[in-house]
Amino acid sequence: MLAGSRRCELCGAAARLRCGRCRLTFYCDVDHQKADWVSIHKKICQLLIPIRTSLPFLLSEKERKHGMEQLVKRQKYIIDLAYGTAQEFVLDGKHKEAIPAALHALHFSTEVYGSNSVQLVPAYLLLAEASTGVGHLPQASKYLSQAEWIVLRTPDCSIDIQYQLHRGLGLFCAAEGNFEQALYHLANDIYLASSTFGLKSIETSGGYFHMANIFFHQNKMDIANSLYAKVTDIWHAFLLKSLQAQEQILKSQPEMSPFTEDKKVSEDCMTEAQQSEGIRVLNAVLHIREQAPKPQPGETARVLHALAMLYYLTMDLPKAGELGVRAFGLVQQLPQQESRETIGRLLELINSKLSSTRFSV
Repeated sequence: MLAGSRRCELCGAAARLRCGRCRLTFYCDVDHQKADWVSIHKKICQLLIPIRTSLPFLLSEKERKHGMEQLVKRQKYIIDLAYGTAQEFVLDGKHKEAIPAALHALHFSTEVYGSNSVQLVPAYLLLAEASTGVGHLPQASKYLSQAEWIVLRTPDCSIDIQYQLHRGLGLFCAAEGNFEQALYHLANDIYLASSTFGLKSIETSGGYFHMANIFFHQNKMDIANSLYAKVTDIWHAFLLKSLQAQEQILKSQPEMSPFTEDKKVSEDCMTEAQQSEGIRVLNAVLHIREQAPKPQPGETARVLHALAMLYYLTMDLPKAGELGVRAFGLVQQLPQQESRETIGRLLELINSKLSSTRFSV
């Protein structure tokens, strides 16, 4: 048993358990301890020791200043790690697992930047999305209200933050069944994102995708299909450009390892979060295309091609090959010669990479 002054890392209730490794993290029960470990604590357990251990009192002013600088540096590292981990869970549909990591991102952001800083908004939005995903709508509403309040009182808040806020509000309203308000927020999301990144950016495509989902659930299929096609076109163009960039680098620097180069191009073009979002969004569109009562081979082939390029760029070669073959089979039925040539070229790249992989093994 521990003193009642200790508070649970997740809920703030009086704690009775302590992590046996770092000895500095407390929990109200075993469930919260396990949830935190699975989500983020296993990654940051030892990193918390220098953060939560007080500096020696008998230090010079210069030493204390250096110690505080190191503390903030470590805290910012944990913010990035916790936020990235939570985001990955959300993109994988593991909303429950995301919540402890997102809470850590919020708590450390509060310590570093203050409770009213706009730097807290991404963590609040992530917590709202995760809470919505597990059906905790009242809690999600509180997180969104806090994020909205911070944005409203920050006159110079970036467009990037503002469009993410509207997306979060749109997703929440859709979960509540308030589709009219959801579409209003998603329209703002698209307007703000496009003003910064452009109408055909992958950042803007997220708003189109969520708006399409609402029209799909309302059985307004003409509008939904048009928006899904727009999402596919944006990702298709982006991935084709990424693929061409990779080919250019391979041609200009043939002495470099193909595996190193794939990683470099992928990192230059997409973050891991964008890769996960692309896989999630395009697979969702593919499912809708394949389940449609009226087949659309052109649209289905396009999303298959986009997915094949994405899996190729992330080095999932067997998956890329499977989807590429399916895309090529569909375009054989279509008049566009250009599509056959482009997909055929991708299949050559995939097979070449697969051969070099087997050879290296």
